[in-house]
Amino acid sequence: MSDTKTPLPREVADAYVDELIALDPLTGTYLGVKESSSRLPDLSPAGQEALARLQRATLARLDEAERGPGADSDIERRCARLLRERLTAELAVHDADEGLRAVGNMATPAHSVREIFTVTPSETDEDWAAIAERLRAVPAAYAGYRESLALGLERKLYAAPRPAATFVEQLTEWAGPEGGRGWFEDFAAAGPEALRAELDEAARAATAAVAELRDWMRDVYTPAIEGAPNTVGRERYARWARYFNGIDLDLDEAYAYGWSEYHRLLGEMKKEAERILPGASTPWVALAHLDEHGRHIEGVDEVRDWLQGLMDEAIEKLDGTHFELAEPVRKVESCIAPPGGAAAPYYTSPSEDFSRPGRTWLPTMGQTRFPVYDLVSTWYHEGVPGHHLQLAQWVYVAGNLSRYQATIGLVSANAEGWALYAERLMDELGFLTDPEHRLGYLDAQMMRAARVIVDIGMHLELEIPADSPFHPGERWTPDLAQEFFGAHSSRPADFVESELTRYLTIPGQAIGYKLGERAWLQGREKARQRHGDAFDLKAWHMAALSQGSLGLDDLVDELAAL
Repeated sequence: MSDTKTPLPREVADAYVDELIALDPLTGTYLGVKESSSRLPDLSPAGQEALARLQRATLARLDEAERGPGADSDIERRCARLLRERLTAELAVHDADEGLRAVGNMATPAHSVREIFTVTPSETDEDWAAIAERLRAVPAAYAGYRESLALGLERKLYAAPRPAATFVEQLTEWAGPEGGRGWFEDFAAAGPEALRAELDEAARAATAAVAELRDWMRDVYTPAIEGAPNTVGRERYARWARYFNGIDLDLDEAYAYGWSEYHRLLGEMKKEAERILPGASTPWVALAHLDEHGRHIEGVDEVRDWLQGLMDEAIEKLDGTHFELAEPVRKVESCIAPPGGAAAPYYTSPSEDFSRPGRTWLPTMGQTRFPVYDLVSTWYHEGVPGHHLQLAQWVYVAGNLSRYQATIGLVSANAEGWALYAERLMDELGFLTDPEHRLGYLDAQMMRAARVIVDIGMHLELEIPADSPFHPGERWTPDLAQEFFGAHSSRPADFVESELTRYLTIPGQAIGYKLGERAWLQGREKARQRHGDAFDLKAWHMAALSQGSLGLDDLVDELAAL
């Protein structure tokens, strides 16, 4: 008789993380694994299939683990459920060959390769030697990515033409001006003089690879996909919605919910706009007034410092009252995003040992003047109490979860839903009583409701309801979606265009903010009803933030039970 112990689900999950890091050093770098700093993943079809083999093998090991003793405990059950749901959703995307047409203005393999350098350790000469080696790996990585796209062309699996055109423009910016320095060369310029020749040579090779990819995308790929649809249709959309939301959504119900939120928020926005500009014909007229006459931050360094102060203030006021924060979680850094990316702000998690803190990133898009109304609730979302408190808390309590749950087992709608809930929480707690700040918050909420409407509407070509003030009875198209979004947002035209291109690039992701927020609110309300007067919001927050990620199909039940 064998005395080999059957692994528990958390052990299976953590073994998966170890094996994944070996295949994907980008993941390793985000987790703070030093050995990953010099490598890049294989982005070719063979590399994609190697990852899929690991996922299938892990699911088989999970089957066995779930039958073993101890697997039915709450902590093992929750981890097993997340691991199975995530790997199944990821394999569904792989098996549909979506990786052979991963083109767009963000979240592509090419973007991931560039962005990893912004979080690669760069404190010592040894760090920069690893960066030089990673720079030398860029040409092979981009060649593998191009091989995947070429196979997609061969199989007539086309990306959307509009995001592809934007991607060519981004690659052109990364490559830099003719005879000038590209993004990789600018990045390498910060390295030590002792490695100057090595870094410059490696950076030039990386820039040449960017230019080569750009030329192929421009001259071969985009002509080949001309006339292909920009939208994905119901079947592909449902698959991506599962991937990003962790639930098989009723897409028509979600579309109707987006409209209900639209009407609710519009009423609130009109009331708040009246406080700022009495008689304004629409809330966005009042917001345009704030663009000119509202409070602003002048200067890129100044806005970075101001955002840092905003997060520091939130930590001081929330810690001990509505949250109980460990010391490592109290640190978060405000950063300016590198040029050449999408227009939306974003957050990067701390490394597992917190040697790299959580960071928020502001794309300036060439601006030097920043309206305050557009920043306050956004940084409650990206920083505190939003993404940072959730994702950093997962890292802090990793020993009570699994490494997988605390790091890479992320359901987008869970995290984005928490961050949008965090904005609403700050409104509930009285942090947004200033009319400018509150109208900016409502505008951000409206943007998330509009995302549900246009993302589902245009990809499924749904009908615009009869009670809509915008083109009632017509079918959504990307052009109508951009017009609608622009008419219901304070954001400038370049942001609106970048947003719509984003929805065409990663269908099903943008709806997770509002649908995730709904799940968090439902879970909180059920927990409140269960506890009655004994409900403790601070305790509930910390328990909710310490359970790791879950798909929306599981999130409400787990939150209600806390």
